Amino acid sequence: MEKRSILEKVQAEIEILEQKKRKDQSTQDRCRLLQLKLYQKAKQESKFKFYILYDKISLSYIMEEAYRRCKSRKGSKTPGVDGLTFKQVEDTGREAFLEAIREELREHRYKPQPVKRVMIEKENGGSRPLGIPTIKDRVVQQACKMVIEPIFEADFNESSYGFRPKRSAKEALTEIKGNLSKGKHGVYDADLSKYFDTIPHDKLVKALEERIADPRIIALVKLWLKSPVVESDGKYSGGKGQSKGTPQGGVISPLLANIYMNLLDRMVNKMNGYFANLGIRMIRYADDFILMSNEIKQEAITKLHGYLERMELTINEEKSKMVNAREEPFDFLGFTVRYDRSILIKGSRFWNIFPKQKAQKGIRKAIDVKLKLIGHYPAKQVASELNPIIRGWMNYYKIEGVSYTQVAFRKLNDYLRTRLMRYYNRKSQRKSRLHGHEAYDLLTKKFGLIVPYTTNGLRPVYAQGRNQ
Repeated sequence: MEKRSILEKVQAEIEILEQKKRKDQSTQDRCRLLQLKLYQKAKQESKFKFYILYDKISLSYIMEEAYRRCKSRKGSKTPGVDGLTFKQVEDTGREAFLEAIREELREHRYKPQPVKRVMIEKENGGSRPLGIPTIKDRVVQQACKMVIEPIFEADFNESSYGFRPKRSAKEALTEIKGNLSKGKHGVYDADLSKYFDTIPHDKLVKALEERIADPRIIALVKLWLKSPVVESDGKYSGGKGQSKGTPQGGVISPLLANIYMNLLDRMVNKMNGYFANLGIRMIRYADDFILMSNEIKQEAITKLHGYLERMELTINEEKSKMVNAREEPFDFLGFTVRYDRSILIKGSRFWNIFPKQKAQKGIRKAIDVKLKLIGHYPAKQVASELNPIIRGWMNYYKIEGVSYTQVAFRKLNDYLRTRLMRYYNRKSQRKSRLHGHEAYDLLTKKFGLIVPYTTNGLRPVYAQGRNQ
């Protein structure tokens, strides 16, 4: 029933778009129509292999939309190894830039350039590598992703939430809370070791070939998998001899990672399969996943490890753990999940889902770093620079009917008040209009700085149980 309902919605949207004359269809309309038809075909015929896809990548409207999406992505201003920026592309001619790429693709002359690698900070204090392709390679990857993603979306498991259209961590946490409420208190919190760096190319290609019979698409993906990496010291690594890994930061990498992990999704969440018969459900966001059931025995964990071994992936056993969620909290996607006593209702308990401590420290650090960069700006600009950081963090953690954010948001509010007061009371800020004033009150009341927490005084902020 659900499958038919999805197809009915897809058909209805196709009919709406096709009612428009071609000249009245926007670039987004034409892209959407192509994607809907690819998804519809894949959903209707689960064994069908798509054999003519490559030519669609170089369609003018696909290229234009791919360029627009790449330009709008966070971090788009950082150039690749060639130093070319979007501003330079715009100054010299976007249409000519895209036409040159289309011609390279049509004539099979396209070759990706090396990927620039930078190290970015992790919240635990370490760092992880991030690959930055050139703008040309980003656009081609995005165009390829737009063509093949609908096909694999038709196959992806409902338990997968990361890097997928119209899916997010919010839905993952909603399912987790639902499972806990149904008595699935046994939780195996799994941690994969360096997933993106260890995906085996040969097995990934086989997963792609389950749906794609166009050798030109496969060849294109292989080119990206074999792209050399330029380290910060100028040295090269990877290249043709590389047999594992997708560069984190590549536009198409999250999709490739999902395609490969979907093999595990299918095995674990298979209807009437081994895990399903034990009442075990897997919830996954990219390479982060948990198993949930009333009880999870070691035999099931051993079987899971066996599947991962066959996929040439490794569980980090030091970081992976089994918990009874009623007795011990666990973290997932930046949230802590804990079974707490309610202060409001005597004798009752509830599933308390809130931003974990590292996440709360992370937002304070982000504000601190930004304030050091912009603190001397005019007050209105300070507010406009801080607001996206505050708003993005709050929007991520606020899940209606699922998460409890009052404590964390109040702490953020207190931090902002104290931090802003201390910063603008320094002698070095004497030239600022905010010096010597209640900076928080001025910024929030007069210049629109977001207020993370307000209360009507009827509900105690710590009503959720233990301090968060």
